Amino acid sequence: MLVVPAIDLEDGRCVRLYEGERGSSRVVAEDPVAVAEQFAAAGASRIHVVDLDGAFDGAPKNIETIRRVVEAVDVEVEVGGGLRTAAAVEAVLEAGARYAMLGTMIVKDPETFVSLCARHPGRILAGIDARDGLVRTEGWVGVTDRTTTEIARFAADSGAAGIVTTDISRDGTGKGVNVGATVALAELVPVPVFASGGVANLADIEALRTTKVAGVVVGRALYDGDIDLAEAIRLASVR
Repeated sequence: MLVVPAIDLEDGRCVRLYEGERGSSRVVAEDPVAVAEQFAAAGASRIHVVDLDGAFDGAPKNIETIRRVVEAVDVEVEVGGGLRTAAAVEAVLEAGARYAMLGTMIVKDPETFVSLCARHPGRILAGIDARDGLVRTEGWVGVTDRTTTEIARFAADSGAAGIVTTDISRDGTGKGVNVGATVALAELVPVPVFASGGVANLADIEALRTTKVAGVVVGRALYDGDIDLAEAIRLASVR
Protein backbone atom coordinates (compact mmCIF):
# COMPACT_ATOMS: atom_id res chain seq x y z
CA MET A 1 0.00 0.00 0.00
CA LEU A 2 1.29 3.43 -0.91
CA VAL A 3 1.49 6.23 1.63
CA VAL A 4 1.06 9.45 -0.35
CA PRO A 5 2.00 12.68 1.45
CA ALA A 6 -0.11 15.72 0.58
CA ILE A 7 0.76 19.29 -0.31
CA ASP A 8 -2.20 21.69 -0.45
CA LEU A 9 -1.30 24.95 -2.16
CA GLU A 10 -2.74 28.37 -1.40
CA ASP A 11 -0.93 31.48 -2.64
CA GLY A 12 2.14 29.35 -3.29
CA ARG A 13 2.36 28.09 0.31
CA CYS A 14 1.51 24.79 1.96
CA VAL A 15 -1.68 25.01 4.00
CA ARG A 16 -4.21 22.72 5.65
CA LEU A 17 -7.97 23.29 5.69
CA TYR A 18 -10.51 22.03 8.21
CA GLU A 19 -13.22 19.97 6.49
CA GLY A 20 -12.28 21.71 3.25
CA GLU A 21 -13.74 25.06 4.32
CA ARG A 22 -12.34 28.08 2.52
CA GLY A 23 -11.08 30.54 5.09
CA SER A 24 -10.06 27.80 7.52
CA SER A 25 -6.54 27.54 6.10
CA ARG A 26 -3.52 27.22 8.36
CA VAL A 27 -0.08 27.75 6.84
CA VAL A 28 2.08 24.72 7.61
CA ALA A 29 5.08 25.51 5.40
CA GLU A 30 6.20 28.46 3.29
CA ASP A 31 8.16 26.47 0.69
CA PRO A 32 6.33 23.58 -1.01
CA VAL A 33 9.46 22.59 -2.91
CA ALA A 34 11.38 22.04 0.33
CA VAL A 35 8.45 20.02 1.70
CA ALA A 36 8.36 17.85 -1.42
CA GLU A 37 12.11 17.24 -1.11
CA GLN A 38 11.64 16.16 2.51
CA PHE A 39 8.86 13.77 1.49
CA ALA A 40 11.03 12.26 -1.24
CA ALA A 41 13.97 11.90 1.15
CA ALA A 42 11.69 10.01 3.57
CA GLY A 43 10.94 7.46 0.87
CA ALA A 44 7.71 8.67 -0.73
CA SER A 45 7.20 7.34 -4.25
CA ARG A 46 4.24 9.61 -4.97
CA ILE A 47 3.19 13.07 -3.78
CA HIS A 48 -0.38 14.38 -3.79
CA VAL A 49 -0.66 18.09 -4.71
CA VAL A 50 -3.90 20.08 -4.61
CA ASP A 51 -4.21 23.61 -6.00
CA LEU A 52 -6.73 24.98 -3.50
CA ASP A 53 -6.88 28.36 -5.22
CA GLY A 54 -7.75 26.52 -8.42
CA ALA A 55 -10.37 24.38 -6.69
CA PHE A 56 -12.20 27.42 -5.36
CA ASP A 57 -11.73 29.67 -8.39
CA GLY A 58 -12.36 27.05 -11.09
CA ALA A 59 -9.00 27.08 -12.89
CA PRO A 60 -5.41 26.25 -11.91
CA LYS A 61 -3.61 29.08 -10.11
CA ASN A 62 -0.36 27.46 -8.94
CA ILE A 63 1.02 25.91 -12.12
CA GLU A 64 4.51 27.35 -11.74
CA THR A 65 4.75 26.17 -8.15
CA ILE A 66 3.61 22.73 -9.27
CA ARG A 67 6.25 22.77 -12.01
CA ARG A 68 8.95 23.59 -9.46
CA VAL A 69 7.79 20.77 -7.19
CA VAL A 70 7.85 18.26 -10.06
CA GLU A 71 11.31 19.35 -11.16
CA ALA A 72 12.71 19.13 -7.63
CA VAL A 73 11.85 15.49 -6.91
CA ASP A 74 12.27 12.21 -8.73
CA VAL A 75 8.90 10.78 -7.69
CA GLU A 76 5.43 10.66 -9.21
CA VAL A 77 3.29 13.74 -8.57
CA GLU A 78 -0.50 13.72 -8.82
CA VAL A 79 -2.24 17.09 -9.15
CA GLY A 80 -5.82 18.18 -8.62
CA GLY A 81 -7.73 21.39 -8.00
CA GLY A 82 -9.54 23.44 -10.63
CA LEU A 83 -9.02 20.97 -13.49
CA ARG A 84 -12.38 21.53 -15.14
CA THR A 85 -11.37 21.86 -18.78
CA ALA A 86 -9.21 19.83 -21.13
CA ALA A 87 -6.82 22.78 -21.40
CA ALA A 88 -6.35 22.85 -17.62
CA VAL A 89 -5.56 19.14 -17.57
CA GLU A 90 -3.08 19.53 -20.41
CA ALA A 91 -1.41 22.37 -18.48
CA VAL A 92 -0.68 20.32 -15.37
CA LEU A 93 0.48 17.33 -17.40
CA GLU A 94 2.75 19.62 -19.41
CA ALA A 95 4.08 20.95 -16.11
CA GLY A 96 5.27 17.42 -15.38
CA ALA A 97 2.52 15.89 -13.27
CA ARG A 98 2.34 12.12 -13.67
CA TYR A 99 -1.39 12.12 -12.87
CA ALA A 100 -4.18 14.68 -13.21
CA MET A 101 -6.94 14.24 -10.64
CA LEU A 102 -10.40 15.31 -11.82
CA GLY A 103 -13.49 15.69 -9.68
CA THR A 104 -15.99 18.35 -10.71
CA MET A 105 -15.55 17.47 -14.38
CA ILE A 106 -16.83 13.92 -13.84
CA VAL A 107 -20.19 15.31 -12.72
CA LYS A 108 -20.42 18.49 -14.79
CA ASP A 109 -18.72 17.44 -18.03
CA PRO A 110 -18.54 13.63 -18.17
CA GLU A 111 -17.92 13.52 -21.92
CA THR A 112 -14.69 15.48 -21.56
CA PHE A 113 -13.66 13.25 -18.66
CA VAL A 114 -14.13 10.15 -20.83
CA SER A 115 -12.19 11.71 -23.71
CA LEU A 116 -9.29 12.67 -21.43
CA CYS A 117 -9.09 9.14 -20.04
CA ALA A 118 -8.77 7.91 -23.62
CA ARG A 119 -6.26 10.60 -24.61
CA HIS A 120 -4.06 10.07 -21.55
CA PRO A 121 -4.40 6.40 -20.60
CA GLY A 122 -3.10 5.61 -17.14
CA ARG A 123 -2.73 9.28 -16.19
CA ILE A 124 -6.23 10.42 -15.18
CA LEU A 125 -7.41 9.91 -11.61
CA ALA A 126 -10.94 10.43 -10.33
CA GLY A 127 -11.08 12.60 -7.23
CA ILE A 128 -14.34 11.73 -5.48
CA ASP A 129 -15.03 14.02 -2.55
CA ALA A 130 -18.17 13.35 -0.54
CA ARG A 131 -20.04 14.25 2.59
CA ASP A 132 -22.53 11.69 3.96
CA GLY A 133 -22.03 9.61 0.83
CA LEU A 134 -23.04 12.39 -1.60
CA VAL A 135 -20.47 13.85 -3.97
CA ARG A 136 -19.43 17.49 -3.68
CA THR A 137 -17.98 19.57 -6.52
CA GLU A 138 -16.35 22.96 -7.13
CA GLY A 139 -14.03 23.02 -4.16
CA TRP A 140 -16.54 21.00 -2.11
CA VAL A 141 -19.14 23.81 -2.10
CA GLY A 142 -21.27 22.31 -4.89
CA VAL A 143 -23.86 19.90 -3.49
CA THR A 144 -25.07 17.02 -5.68
CA ASP A 145 -27.37 14.04 -5.32
CA ARG A 146 -24.79 11.71 -6.89
CA THR A 147 -23.40 8.97 -4.70
CA THR A 148 -19.77 8.01 -4.29
CA THR A 149 -20.56 4.53 -5.58
CA GLU A 150 -22.29 5.84 -8.71
CA ILE A 151 -19.44 8.18 -9.64
CA ALA A 152 -16.78 5.58 -8.85
CA ARG A 153 -18.38 3.04 -11.16
CA PHE A 154 -18.64 5.61 -13.94
CA ALA A 155 -15.01 6.67 -13.48
CA ALA A 156 -13.77 3.08 -13.55
CA ASP A 157 -15.85 2.27 -16.63
CA SER A 158 -14.52 5.43 -18.31
CA GLY A 159 -10.90 4.37 -18.01
CA ALA A 160 -9.71 6.24 -14.91
CA ALA A 161 -6.35 4.99 -13.67
CA GLY A 162 -7.52 5.13 -10.07
CA ILE A 163 -9.79 6.81 -7.55
CA VAL A 164 -8.91 9.09 -4.65
CA THR A 165 -11.89 9.22 -2.32
CA THR A 166 -12.11 11.86 0.40
CA ASP A 167 -14.54 11.95 3.31
CA ILE A 168 -14.96 15.72 3.64
CA SER A 169 -16.31 15.50 7.17
CA ARG A 170 -12.97 14.05 8.26
CA ASP A 171 -10.54 15.98 6.08
CA GLY A 172 -8.05 17.99 8.10
CA THR A 173 -9.68 16.98 11.37
CA GLY A 174 -7.53 14.10 12.56
CA LYS A 175 -10.68 12.13 13.38
CA GLY A 176 -9.39 9.01 11.65
CA VAL A 177 -9.87 7.74 8.12
CA ASN A 178 -13.22 6.29 7.02
CA VAL A 179 -11.98 2.73 6.75
CA GLY A 180 -15.32 1.01 6.17
CA ALA A 181 -16.49 3.17 3.29
CA THR A 182 -13.11 3.18 1.58
CA VAL A 183 -12.64 -0.57 1.79
CA ALA A 184 -16.18 -1.14 0.49
CA LEU A 185 -15.43 1.08 -2.51
CA ALA A 186 -12.10 -0.65 -3.17
CA GLU A 187 -13.89 -4.00 -3.24
CA LEU A 188 -16.53 -2.66 -5.63
CA VAL A 189 -14.47 -1.22 -8.49
CA PRO A 190 -11.66 -2.80 -10.55
CA VAL A 191 -9.25 0.16 -10.28
CA PRO A 192 -6.93 1.22 -7.43
CA VAL A 193 -8.69 3.17 -4.67
CA PHE A 194 -6.85 5.60 -2.39
CA ALA A 195 -8.20 6.75 0.96
CA SER A 196 -8.06 10.41 1.93
CA GLY A 197 -9.33 12.56 4.77
CA GLY A 198 -8.85 12.33 8.51
CA VAL A 199 -5.75 10.15 8.78
CA ALA A 200 -4.68 10.64 12.39
CA ASN A 201 -1.89 8.20 13.23
CA LEU A 202 -0.29 4.89 12.35
CA ALA A 203 -3.42 3.04 13.48
CA ASP A 204 -5.13 4.29 10.32
CA ILE A 205 -2.28 2.92 8.20
CA GLU A 206 -2.49 -0.39 10.05
CA ALA A 207 -6.27 -0.57 9.53
CA LEU A 208 -5.92 -0.18 5.76
CA ARG A 209 -2.72 -1.97 4.86
CA THR A 210 -4.12 -5.54 4.58
CA THR A 211 -7.24 -4.48 2.66
CA LYS A 212 -7.76 -3.92 -1.08
CA VAL A 213 -7.14 -0.19 -0.62
CA ALA A 214 -4.17 0.73 -2.83
CA GLY A 215 -2.94 3.71 -0.87
CA VAL A 216 -3.66 6.46 1.61
CA VAL A 217 -3.16 10.21 1.35
CA VAL A 218 -1.75 11.77 4.51
CA GLY A 219 -1.67 15.49 5.22
CA ARG A 220 -2.30 17.11 8.59
CA ALA A 221 -0.86 14.23 10.63
CA LEU A 222 2.51 14.69 8.89
CA TYR A 223 2.65 18.42 9.45
CA ASP A 224 1.55 18.11 13.08
CA GLY A 225 4.14 15.42 13.76
CA ASP A 226 1.59 12.71 14.58
CA ILE A 227 2.94 10.46 11.81
CA ASP A 228 6.54 9.96 10.76
CA LEU A 229 6.42 9.48 6.98
CA ALA A 230 9.30 7.01 6.76
CA GLU A 231 7.78 4.89 9.53
CA ALA A 232 4.36 4.98 7.85
CA ILE A 233 5.87 3.87 4.54
CA ARG A 234 7.62 0.96 6.24
CA LEU A 235 4.43 -0.11 7.98
CA ALA A 236 2.37 0.12 4.80
CA SER A 237 4.83 -2.10 2.94
CA VAL A 238 4.22 -5.01 5.31
CA ARG A 239 1.51 -7.45 4.26
